[in-house]
Formats: sequence, C-alpha cells, structure tokens
Amino acid sequence: MDGQGITADPELQQFIETESQKQRFQQLVHQMTEVCWEKCMDKPGPKLDSRTEMCFVNCVERFIDTSQFILNRLEQTQRSRGSFSETMSD
Repeated sequence: MDGQGITADPELQQFIETESQKQRFQQLVHQMTEVCWEKCMDKPGPKLDSRTEMCFVNCVERFIDTSQFILNRLEQTQRSRGSFSETMSD
C-alpha cells in the first residue's frame, strides 16, 4: 500500500489547506510580535506612551510590507520558472 492512485477527499484537502493557512498566519503574528516587542518596548508599564505606540505601528507596517514584498517576489519567481519549464517542454 504505497498510496499511489488514491485521491484525498476534496473537503479534507480544503480543511487541511485552511488549517495550514491559519497556522502560517499565527506564526507570522508570533514573529511580528517578537520582533516589534524587542525593538520598541523599553520598559513595560500600565500603558504605552505615544513614542512606543508609534514604534509598534511602524514596526508592524514594515513587517507587513516586507512579508508582502517577499510573497510577491516568490510568486514572480514561480511564474517565471513555470513559463520557462513550459517553454522547455514544448
């Protein structure tokens, strides 16, 4: 039983993909929190001062921008490899 030729249930595949996306999102939030906390938080207190709050806002925005840039670059790379592979197979 090597599992070849067996197709998984589409609903199960969708569930697994959704759960994987949730996990990736949680990892991203964790990374962002860790990076921005270390960068912006000098000393914990009962409330954030405006400088610390702006630091967090800027840090999160840059983290999101960077993540989006990387995703776009990876998509471009995959598309160019895909079109290159298709050209080579013709």
